[in-house]
Amino acid sequence: MIGWHWVFAELIGIDHDGVNWALSIIGLVIVIRILLIPLFVRQIRSQRKMQLLQPQLRELQKKYKGDRERLQQEMMKLYKKTGTNPFASCLPILLQAPFLFSLFRVLDGIARDRPRGAFADHLGLFESAGRAEVFGARLADSFLTTDVMQTRVLAMIMVVGMVVSQYITQRQIMRKNMPKEALEGPFAQQQKILLYVLPLVFLFSGVYFPLGTVLYWLTSNFWTMGQQLYVIRRMPAPGSDAEMAQQRRQAEKARRKGLTVAEPEAAPEVEAGQENGEVRRQQPKRTSRSQRTGNTQRASKSQRKKKRK
Repeated sequence: MIGWHWVFAELIGIDHDGVNWALSIIGLVIVIRILLIPLFVRQIRSQRKMQLLQPQLRELQKKYKGDRERLQQEMMKLYKKTGTNPFASCLPILLQAPFLFSLFRVLDGIARDRPRGAFADHLGLFESAGRAEVFGARLADSFLTTDVMQTRVLAMIMVVGMVVSQYITQRQIMRKNMPKEALEGPFAQQQKILLYVLPLVFLFSGVYFPLGTVLYWLTSNFWTMGQQLYVIRRMPAPGSDAEMAQQRRQAEKARRKGLTVAEPEAAPEVEAGQENGEVRRQQPKRTSRSQRTGNTQRASKSQRKKKRK
């Protein structure tokens, strides 16, 4: 943050403490998220593997329905055999936790007039951060630690934005980039729980965070949302709605270039009587007597020709 502050102070000027420190927090997010890209790729691969394992997991659930301990053992064996980690999707969040907690401690120290971390050796920067304001609200203040209405309004807007962006990011993965069979089973249940639990956690904890910490997490959510949109559009999961949309875009692009490309086929409709796996026998087409007589005469003529040969 101090490095980014030096850059923006040179570009914008030292008189803009609030803008410089807000941009420094955003710059910190960018650096951390770039470093976490390998883990994000690992997270995507793990999610794909979990999707492919859903049929096998459902079979294990049916087989060991009354034995929960044996079911857990068999599921762990399957994860180990396929090299799948069901908790890999939590790694980016967990690895950001130390940075988020450190930023919280630093900003809390500014609010309490107690320099912490690198600010203990840079008192000038500590005073500058203490004066930093965005839209009239100090970055070191939180919703619960201030009586300024303007700060509370801004804090609530940012907390709500943080919660909504978290919910949208998780929902777009489940609705667009997962095949239908992956929306069932234990992994899907975990995803549904996280879809509602994580936003609630951030809603109730966000009122304790300084505005600078909320700005960090809000920016991180927007970064995640952009990453997910890129993955859903360019690298959709097999069998998902996003893959069908990608195939339609490719077909439309090829059509504009004058190429002939088959449109993606939708799943065939099931006729009545086939829901339970029954195969409906196709009835032969009706023909008139004259057509049947003509077919018989032509067949007999061809047989006589073969005998003559």
